[in-house]
Amino acid sequence: MNIENVTISSNEEIAMNIWRMSMSAPKIAAAYIGPGQFINILPNDNWEHPIRRPMSIASVKGDRVEIIYKIFGNMTEKLSRKNVGNTMNILGPLGNVFTDWDKKEVEPILIGGGVGLAPILNVYESCRNPIMIIGARTASEHFMEHDPKNNIYLTTDDGSMGIAGNVLKAMDEVNVNKNSIIFACGPEPMLHALQSYANDKNIRAQLSVESYMGCGVGLCQGCVINRKNGHVQKHSYHEKYSLVCLDGPVYESSEVTFG
Repeated sequence: MNIENVTISSNEEIAMNIWRMSMSAPKIAAAYIGPGQFINILPNDNWEHPIRRPMSIASVKGDRVEIIYKIFGNMTEKLSRKNVGNTMNILGPLGNVFTDWDKKEVEPILIGGGVGLAPILNVYESCRNPIMIIGARTASEHFMEHDPKNNIYLTTDDGSMGIAGNVLKAMDEVNVNKNSIIFACGPEPMLHALQSYANDKNIRAQLSVESYMGCGVGLCQGCVINRKNGHVQKHSYHEKYSLVCLDGPVYESSEVTFG
């Protein structure tokens, strides 16, 4: 883990309110170990906005680290105003990684919802013949083409592009078998639905959990998720709960519960 002042090399809108930023971050790039990890960004170094924002790493190329983010509020809006040559303070890389997607016998099904597509695109760049499903509310939030012939499926809630409905609708059109593993990142309702789907199909799923976090290193205790442990004692906090920033963000679907 490093704290590094990085220089922005590009920052552009690629779909409606969806932005891609690349930054020169040699220390963080050198410490990066794989898809699933994230960085914690301090967009403005002042007391008005002292809390860092977690962002999944979309790619690492040389000393460049790339993120994909959506404008949700004041701080992400300020992030979109950053120009080439501006600097920011970054903490990272943090968290664990997706595993087994590169095994010969595994047939990866990569699923991203909203800005959860960043780590999914990261895995996709290195996978052999993966299936990729990306969900969004409407066509204007997509920046790729719906291309089932090449195993790229896009869904939209309003039916304006690709498959109408959520990412589970696309699962009806792909081959799911004993060698399939779902690798997913997105909103909690999506992850919960995919967890149930994987249980019903008796296949593995690795879920990258999105969570609010202030520190990214386990101090603030703000990113708690329930562990799936029915035998835990009521007083055993660390067996009952997990911190996404330290234990995740990637979990086997059998490890956690939502809600």
